[in-house]
Amino acid sequence: MSAHADAQNMIAARLLDGRDRVMSLPVLVIMPHNRCNCRCMMCDIWKIRQVRELTAEDLTPHLNSVRELGVKWVIFSGGEPLLHPHLSELSSLFRNEGIRVTLLTAGLLLERRAEMIAKNFDDVIVSLDGPIEIHNRIRAVPGAFQRLVRGIGALRRWRAEIPVRGRCTVQKENFCRLRDTVRAGHLMALNSISFLAADLFSAAFNRTQGWPEERRSKVALNCREVEQLADEMEALIRDNQKDIEDGFIVESPCKLRRIVLHFRAQLGQCPPASPPCNAPWVSAVIDADGSLLPCFFHQSIGNIYSGSLKDVLNSERAINFRRHLDISANPICQRCVCSLHLASSRTDIDRL
Repeated sequence: MSAHADAQNMIAARLLDGRDRVMSLPVLVIMPHNRCNCRCMMCDIWKIRQVRELTAEDLTPHLNSVRELGVKWVIFSGGEPLLHPHLSELSSLFRNEGIRVTLLTAGLLLERRAEMIAKNFDDVIVSLDGPIEIHNRIRAVPGAFQRLVRGIGALRRWRAEIPVRGRCTVQKENFCRLRDTVRAGHLMALNSISFLAADLFSAAFNRTQGWPEERRSKVALNCREVEQLADEMEALIRDNQKDIEDGFIVESPCKLRRIVLHFRAQLGQCPPASPPCNAPWVSAVIDADGSLLPCFFHQSIGNIYSGSLKDVLNSERAINFRRHLDISANPICQRCVCSLHLASSRTDIDRL
């Protein structure tokens, strides 16, 4: 076993008992609705036709597990969570427990639901994929950028201090406009912006059979483009030192350069390397159909309709998955575009 894997197991050991049972779950991601109102080129969720959504009645039986596992942060992701007609009820379940609740959204419905969001969420993460013309092209929704700007403004009118952070997915359409994306984030008065590479190979985001090469090439970078990305990333690091130091750009220079390495690995220019991660031991994802996943990219380890969250998380299937997962060698982990790496502490959660 590699030294990296040994380190991962040492981290996991702090959160597991001798039988590989998860005793602490700081982060819980919930996908309350399975559809989306964008048509993003790097995602196929918008192609889903059969609507599935979680209700308060579905989640309430698991609150005892949430307490026992010490969940500190709940993130509503999707799909588009704001398509859920009763999202405030779901949020209240966890806020009433003193848990931080975050909304992850494309932002098209921010303006319409600003009052509800301001009253029911601790913070918001919005997708920002570039300056106006790039963002609108990637989202494939006319006026998506303008709607996002109006939505942030409406949200701040209801609650001026609510943190709103941006997240940019780096891909073919925006890789040479990263500095412009940071400028757009400043103009929107975002609290911060983070970058991650586009996921091209996993079965996540409604791509159960993966993508054919033709579709992948519309999002991936070629050899010439990856060199341009490397230049743009160095310029971003050089020109935005204060943003990095102040935390407006979330990633360190090392993590930003890792995005370039990710695209190089896709081209076979360097070996794929798993990012530092202990997500399967400190977090879980509940899909809109009740499936429980160890992260966005690995397969389901059970379903919350078959037992309590704690029991499903510690089922034989789930324990075997964690016991045999070597993150450094697993092909899904080696191609992962994001990672969660933290200890089970309130301090680490508050930093995210």
